[in-house]
Amino acid sequence: MASGKYQEWLTDDGLLKIEGWARDGLTDKQIAHNMGVSEQTLNVWKKKYPSLFESLKRGKEVIDREVENALLKRALGYTYDEVTQEANEIGELSVTKVVTKQVVPDTTAQIFWLRNRKGAEWSNKDQVDATNVKANTELTKAKTQLIKGAEHDTSLMQVLLDVLSGGDAP
Repeated sequence: MASGKYQEWLTDDGLLKIEGWARDGLTDKQIAHNMGVSEQTLNVWKKKYPSLFESLKRGKEVIDREVENALLKRALGYTYDEVTQEANEIGELSVTKVVTKQVVPDTTAQIFWLRNRKGAEWSNKDQVDATNVKANTELTKAKTQLIKGAEHDTSLMQVLLDVLSGGDAP
């Protein structure tokens, strides 16, 4: 890589080109390729040159908003007009027909939206909490040790049986 290659990308034209690539939906890897550098070099430059980082950020914000809007539109459902041309009696395409169509709300898009925007309320309730798993494992180990100790102590065995059967321990 030639020394000072970054300088051409810090010009107004270079930054505008980078922003455009980001707006077009290219990944950082693709943008780096277009620039003639590795993705690793691009990442170093993003940290070192705020103007380059901001150009990428501005470009990505545009396409991210478009995708968000499309997802929301799909989640809520929408209507659109379908325009078709039909042939008249002599075969010319001159008669226009407009039909309003409806796209029903998409539950998959709704779930995706809600899980990402309101995760605490809409997360999968079936997900395992690692803290609870660890606590239950420790409890099981403790019970096992008690049972092993009770094999040799009949009074301890009686206490365990009472607790397991719902009775009160002494």
